[in-house]
Amino acid sequence: MVLWSLLPITLSLVSFIGTWVTYALAYSYDHVCSLNDWAPWNPCGNNTTNACCEVPTISSSGTYSPESSLFSATINLGSFLFLVFCIFHHAHIMDRNRVHSMLSWIALVFGVVAAFGAFVAGNCNPGSLTLGHYLGAAVSFLCICFYSLLLTVLTGKYVLTQMEWLLYPARIISTGIQIIVTICYTILFVQDDYMYKHMAAVFEWIMSINLELFELSFAAEFFFFSSSMLSSMLTKKEEEKPILLS
Repeated sequence: MVLWSLLPITLSLVSFIGTWVTYALAYSYDHVCSLNDWAPWNPCGNNTTNACCEVPTISSSGTYSPESSLFSATINLGSFLFLVFCIFHHAHIMDRNRVHSMLSWIALVFGVVAAFGAFVAGNCNPGSLTLGHYLGAAVSFLCICFYSLLLTVLTGKYVLTQMEWLLYPARIISTGIQIIVTICYTILFVQDDYMYKHMAAVFEWIMSINLELFELSFAAEFFFFSSSMLSSMLTKKEEEKPILLS
């Protein structure tokens, strides 16, 4: 059904628009430095002042009021939509390619944990609940890498749209970018020098945009999705039911 393809599109748009509007608000209030300015005159360091600006990561963009409310709302809605996305994609696999059900179940677990980690990060303000926020974000980032990898592997194994010849190589590239950028972000984020932290912020925004494009590509699969496929997660096909021998 055509309307189901709006799910990955909505998920991508909510994440994209919400995070960038949050950053724009934070920048307008001088809460974060500009992404374009690699040497700001007033970056916050160990000794913060009222006039300093934070490194422009996605998290720091949602630290202070009023943008913190929009940040939490965006992450909460995005987490919910991503959870629905994971469940519905798994239902599609179970209905059309049950032979790959185990791989799909593993991917679903990583997707659910990623959504939960993002939910925790979105509801733990990085300024006041720092440990909870970054722990949730770390879990989400890690699970997203595994989830993207597994969905890419599944794309190479199934035929749902007849467009896999294009989607499969595109998702290989996207998954490779996601994993490499996540590693670079992790290494740079823990550094003390502002230049490295700013590079980490740029990598984090690349991670976000890359993931949104990856999710958007699944509009092709969801074009062929039907609500009746949800029942396939709870039932077995006739050929898989045990045969009673008399």
